[in-house]
Amino acid sequence: MDITDLYAAHRLQLVRMAVLLVDDFGAAEDVVQDAFAALARRPDAVRDPSKTLAYLRVSVLNTARSALRRRRTARAYAPPDDVAPPGPEDAAVLAEEHREVIVALHTLAPRQREVLVLRYWSNLSEAEIARTLEISTGTVKSTASRALVALEKAMSGTTAGKEER
Repeated sequence: MDITDLYAAHRLQLVRMAVLLVDDFGAAEDVVQDAFAALARRPDAVRDPSKTLAYLRVSVLNTARSALRRRRTARAYAPPDDVAPPGPEDAAVLAEEHREVIVALHTLAPRQREVLVLRYWSNLSEAEIARTLEISTGTVKSTASRALVALEKAMSGTTAGKEER
């Protein structure tokens, strides 16, 4: 499968994954474009064609991490009032019933968020997640377990706040 076919078949799935990691549709598209551009520059980077999608997932994950590091550094120098509010394209990507989950997801530690996104959004197995994140399967299991507990606590805090209003 050439890169054009890969892009057509998997771009949307990878953008959705990246949106959950970087919480910004434009940045997510950039992350995926960078992953495909890197693969186009080095087509021999993946020796086994059946592993190309896994390579792209790892590339998207690593590029998302870099984007978050850059964002964190930039925010350290800019006052909080300078941060632009979410644009209309962000609202179009995420359905209203998922907003609370997304907000709670971003309260988790980065590794916990990555494990949950790869597991429940990208439907990867524990073994695939372990290979993607370069951690053991046991670490994936324990991280997922702790992340779900933390997500539940964050969600109960969100819904409790609504009930008080």
